[in-house]
Amino acid sequence: MNKSLKQKEKWYWIVVAAIELVLFISSSMTYKQQTSVPFLERHLGSSKPMLGFFNQIGFNYGGKFQSIKNDGYYNFVEFFIRKGAHFGTYFLLGLFLCLALYTYFYKNNFLKIFVSWMAATGLAAFDEFHQGLTGGRSPLVVDVILDSFGALVAILITVLVVFLIKKHNKKRHPFSMEY
Repeated sequence: MNKSLKQKEKWYWIVVAAIELVLFISSSMTYKQQTSVPFLERHLGSSKPMLGFFNQIGFNYGGKFQSIKNDGYYNFVEFFIRKGAHFGTYFLLGLFLCLALYTYFYKNNFLKIFVSWMAATGLAAFDEFHQGLTGGRSPLVVDVILDSFGALVAILITVLVVFLIKKHNKKRHPFSMEY
């Protein structure tokens, strides 16, 4: 393995550790410490953008029916922000785990995908468990599924992009040995 690749791998692991630190701190906070409802109330005021659209939406999530009627406008909007944060954070975690593990499973895409995904899923389960130890928070299996899906999407995109880059480089430099 060349030195440049080893240096990048080190940075990928640092980003993975930083994401995990942020997740650990976040799941240590109570809902009251984390809520964005007061911020939304202050900055959106009575304008309530997309109220008509959101009024038409209702669904079950984690054993609770989510809707504006049940939760109110600001809590409903916050729900989407929080679930987007779940998906997005684990998307980034999956991306950087896949890149960090890339050199370990250089030629085996199945292992690259599987190990990265299972590691992210395990971390999501641990994070929900840790959240359950925090007052005012409730761990949800459906959040682990959402987190796991975010990681899997990133991992699959990463493997596809790396494959396409290698294929492109191979066409440009057919006799080179390093891809």
